[in-house]
Amino acid sequence: MENSDNIISLKNLPVGKSGKVINLICKKSKRRRLLDLGITPNTIIRNERVSPSGNPIAFNIRGTVIALRKEEAEEILITIL
Repeated sequence: MENSDNIISLKNLPVGKSGKVINLICKKSKRRRLLDLGITPNTIIRNERVSPSGNPIAFNIRGTVIALRKEEAEEILITIL
């Protein structure tokens, strides 16, 4: 089990930093969509950039850059590497 002090929401991951997925706290179709995008426990995700308006955020997930809205990224718990 990860130390809860190190667990943050993906939306709070600083640009240029990477984290490891701990858990998805969303349910049903939202959860299925994130799993289909390859966001599964132990996946390494890197914050590539934030749009000028702050929403969406571009993440590198398994070698592919995917944009997620802050509301979606908030439901992904990670630990910073």
